[in-house]
Parts: sequence; structure tokens; C-alpha cells
Amino acid sequence: MKKTSGFLIKNRHGRLLLTIILVIVALAALAGATYLLLRHNDNQTAPEPEEAPAKEEPKPLELSARLLFIGNIFWGRYINDWSQASELGTAYPFSGLKNFQRDQYDAWIAGLECPTVAGVNTSSAAQEDTLTFNCRPEYLPEAAKWFSAVTLANNHTDNQGLEGFEETKTQLDEAGIQYFGHYDPEKLDEVCNIVTIPAHLQYDDGNYQKIELPLVFCGYHGVFKVPSSESLALITKYSQNFPVFALPHMGAEYQPAPDDIKTATYRAMLDNGAEMVIGDHPHWVQNTEVYKNKLIIYSMGNFMFDQQFNSEVTRSAAIDVTVSGDGAAAQAWAALADDCRGDLPKCLELATEKQLPKLKLNYKFDVKGSDDSNHLTKPATKSQLDSIKQRLNWASTLSKLEN
Repeated sequence: MKKTSGFLIKNRHGRLLLTIILVIVALAALAGATYLLLRHNDNQTAPEPEEAPAKEEPKPLELSARLLFIGNIFWGRYINDWSQASELGTAYPFSGLKNFQRDQYDAWIAGLECPTVAGVNTSSAAQEDTLTFNCRPEYLPEAAKWFSAVTLANNHTDNQGLEGFEETKTQLDEAGIQYFGHYDPEKLDEVCNIVTIPAHLQYDDGNYQKIELPLVFCGYHGVFKVPSSESLALITKYSQNFPVFALPHMGAEYQPAPDDIKTATYRAMLDNGAEMVIGDHPHWVQNTEVYKNKLIIYSMGNFMFDQQFNSEVTRSAAIDVTVSGDGAAAQAWAALADDCRGDLPKCLELATEKQLPKLKLNYKFDVKGSDDSNHLTKPATKSQLDSIKQRLNWASTLSKLEN
């Protein structure tokens, strides 16, 4: 019995040991198989994720801008007196302009009929006597809220001499108001300038982008002498690359229609390639004309002036121009706007270097009437607007432009 019991004990130990060995071997085999499987998976190249299709950039479809061209503006002489007597001070002359829906326009362009020089304190009576004007620069911050650019081509911007003219440009620069033109039409390097106009690009995804568009504006003073053919040829030169807008200042005052010299000169501006001609100076609204399928406004009248002696001098026609064109072409020109602003030679050089074709624009016209009787500029009444349109011969002009 003792021998048999010892054998059974040994036998149990042997089976236990064998079981342990088998478990260890099985675990080792499992570990090895797992290791080989992981190595195999590591050596397999992971499939590349599928690339999402590239999203197309939105494309510009159409350019649009809305401009308002305005007649004579002025805040000297008696307007300064009225302003000083008002609680509004330098904001007084502009306080009625909110009724013209400025936010519906991208730019207002006007004729500033005075230098703006600091420290000139000539009385209104003396200015009336000598017709030597000055508009104080303290008004410019208020003016800049309304007017984007002004022409300086008229018979009063030299009233404080050449130094006063140069200071006027400096004052306008500081106020952020662009300018073009010279009181001498033979000052050929200053007749025309780049004006950057705010505009909008519509994209094919329905979105819009605000841009700045460089355009050429030429201001011609012709009160004392008719601009020479050399001066008018500047329009030809620049119209090869840019749309050119001509804003002349000439003709007999207080007349309802232009004389033959003025008519011939304004037509010559279109012959030289201007997009349109929009004039002032007579202090009265004058008729319009379509010449070679383009618009001539002979005189817009007084928009903001201190003349108050009859309804002819207190009313004006502001020309509302909606501009449209190809969006892709406009986008290319907008890329030059920062470098072009106020620097026509540089802009022409850049456009030539980049071989940009001239931007072709389309125009739609309307007229807004104004009345500055009782000292403040305000929208014309319906009857006043009807009378203004009659003087302009507006219905006939629009009909010819649309055909």
C-alpha cells in the first residue's frame, strides 16, 4: 500500500507539471502568433484616404457702383456767417444733406468753388466786393462725410494765390477728400488724376465684396480761356487705358443754355474719348445733350452756395449715375487701387506693365433735384424737380441714351 500511494502522488505531480508546461507553451505560442500578426499588419501599407473634391473659388460676375455728380459747393462768405450764428457751427451747411440718402451712393463728386486756407479772415462784405473767396478748412471734416472727391478746376481756387492752391490740396489730403483739376487748364500734369471709387463685386455664389476702383477724372477750367487742344488731348491719352470722366467749368453765367464755344469744347471732350461730360459754373441749370451716344450736362447749377436772390440760383440738378461692368476685369483693376490712388502716372505705368485691358463700363442715368433757398441744401419738391427736368430736357435726353 505504501508503494502504491507514493506512485499516485508522483503521478499527480507529473500531470500537474505537464499541464503547467502545456499552458506555458500555449501562451508562448499565442504571444508569438500575436507578435507575427502585428508585424504583418505593420508591414501593410495603409490605404490612402480619398481626397475630397477641390472646392471651386467663387467667380466675380458683375461690378456695380452708384455715383452722384453735384454742382457748385461752397461754404465761404455768407455761409460762414450763417454757420457761426448757428449752434451747429461748421456742421450747419451740411445739416440738410441727410435727406439725400447718402448711404445709397458709393461716392459723391462735386465742384469746390473756393480755396481752403487757414488763417484767412476776410469779411463777407470784402469777399462780395472783390469776389475773392476762401472756405475755411475747419469745415473739411464735415464735408468729408459727404463728398468723396472734388474738382479744383474753376475761377476761384486761385483766389489765395498758388500757395493757397497748394495748401488747399494739403488740407483736402488731410481730410481724406480726393481731388483733380487745376485753375490753369494748361497745367497738364494736374488736369487729370486718379480717383478711386468704392464699388461692389457680385460673385456667382451670391456674395458681394467691396472694392476700390481706379478711374480717371479730368477737371477743365475754361472761364477765362478755352482749354487748348493739347490739354483736351490728355483725355485721348488716358482713355486708351481708363474710363475718363470730364468735369469742365466754363461758359457765361446766369444763362439757361450754353454758347457755341462751350458746346464745341464739351463735344470735343467726347471726341477725345471721355465717357461723359458733366459741367458747372453758370450758377443756373442748363440743358443736356446726347452727342455720339454719350451724355453732356452743360451745367448742374448751385448745390451749396450763398446766392439767394432767385430760384434759378438756389436750385440744381445732381446727376445720379449707376455704373456696371464685367466683374473679373474690375477685380484685376481693383488690385491696383492702393498703388493708384492720387497718382495717375504710377497707375498708368502699373496698368501697362500688367497689360490690363481698359475696363468697359455701362451707365444708367437719373437726376436728383436740390434747393438751397433759406440757406440750407435740401431735396427739391416735386414741382421744382419737374421744372429742373424741363430745363435739362431730361426726358428727350434719356430717350436718346436708351436707344
